[in-house]
Amino acid sequence: MKKRIALFLIIILTIINLAGCSFKATKTETKKTLIREPEWIKNSVIYEVNVRQYTKDGTFKAFKEHLPRLKEMGVDVLWFMPIYPISEKNRKGTLGSYYSIKDYKAVNPEYGTLEEFKELVDECHKMGFKVILDWVANHTGWDHLWIKNKDWYLTDSEGNIVNPPGTDWTDVAQLNYKNEEMRKAMIDAMVFWVKEVGVDGYRCDVAGRVPVDFWEKAKEELEKIKPVYMLAEDEGNREYLNKVFNSNYNWRLMHLMESIANGRTDAFGIRRFAENFDKIYPNHSYPMNFITNHDENSWNGTEFERMKDAVDVMAMLTFTLPGIPLIYSGQEAALDKRLNFFEKDEIDWKNYPKQDFYKNLIRLKKENKALWNGEHGGSIKFIDVKNDNVLAFVRENEGNRVLVFANLSDKSFDLDVPLNEYAGRYTDFNTIDKVKLKKNHLVKFSPWSYTIYVSSK
Repeated sequence: MKKRIALFLIIILTIINLAGCSFKATKTETKKTLIREPEWIKNSVIYEVNVRQYTKDGTFKAFKEHLPRLKEMGVDVLWFMPIYPISEKNRKGTLGSYYSIKDYKAVNPEYGTLEEFKELVDECHKMGFKVILDWVANHTGWDHLWIKNKDWYLTDSEGNIVNPPGTDWTDVAQLNYKNEEMRKAMIDAMVFWVKEVGVDGYRCDVAGRVPVDFWEKAKEELEKIKPVYMLAEDEGNREYLNKVFNSNYNWRLMHLMESIANGRTDAFGIRRFAENFDKIYPNHSYPMNFITNHDENSWNGTEFERMKDAVDVMAMLTFTLPGIPLIYSGQEAALDKRLNFFEKDEIDWKNYPKQDFYKNLIRLKKENKALWNGEHGGSIKFIDVKNDNVLAFVRENEGNRVLVFANLSDKSFDLDVPLNEYAGRYTDFNTIDKVKLKKNHLVKFSPWSYTIYVSSK
């Protein structure tokens, strides 16, 4: 009888709670599914900084000299590759991998001191930059401060700490995310850089190898300090975007670009992919678009090796398709060599031959709300053309419209593009000429060329 009464009371209380707290329940659901992002990311462009190879000295102080140039170019988010001390045990090469970390709360003495990095962050903020750090939560170096805590790491059947399963990353040890003390220490280290140094977010290395509930807790703690931008080096884990990360890597787009540049597929492949953006990227999340980065450059080749004469048109697409663009160190110098990953190397800056090219693309992105990031920009609509080598699309937002016509082939030809409702007066972004586009617009394409038209009401 007592059990029946207790069960009855539980049912009544449950009904009352559901009826009286429906708003609260909805609020809880929203917290889990909507991703918060800082306001400043809405039209930002990310620039990846490889401190080791950026200058002859490879130091924070030497890199600092480039800030005025980068400001003039227009980038506003600086992503620093790992700046932490590198483990010596099982080290690869002379200097080791940036991602084999010895101490999460210190800096690599080759780059400078913690105080010098703080000064660099302060200067970046004064100049209007935001700073995000590369964060390696999946593994540490073999002589990390934590290694004495064996239960903080994954072990084999004989109790030996192991490197990440399924990899050749012999210079790092796999962390054990079943250990709560390790999780707390990891979050404490992430909080340190935001609270004590002032960084504005993280690019999270191999994010998909780390449980999503850890990232949820980490972001919750970080957001107690200030809004942060979270970028995942990941692509397939939709729930990570659904709960924690603002952006992830757009490898699929980059590989499509490579396939097109090498004649293995045509422009329609990008259209098929981009038409599904809303399904792939939930809750106002969006991809990071790129043609190169530190991994691609060092291991797979420069963009010129992989994309040949298509580099410029593909770079343009990283700025005009939905997503946030990335520029890697040396991209504005037309870097045409693979930077050594484990040794000292140096970017040959020449006279920054591609700097104006990227400066103009950044200006295009920032001046046109149609191209802004995530929910701040316009959706994409493709224009049907009778040529599978041509990508034609429009993006619109708050009276701003951007039309893009791109020839993704090594052929020259003329093509009538049916603009229909998109006909009207525009500015040619490349020439700054005022033009009137007819409903049936003739475009003269040279190999790997593009035209961008802009209009605002």
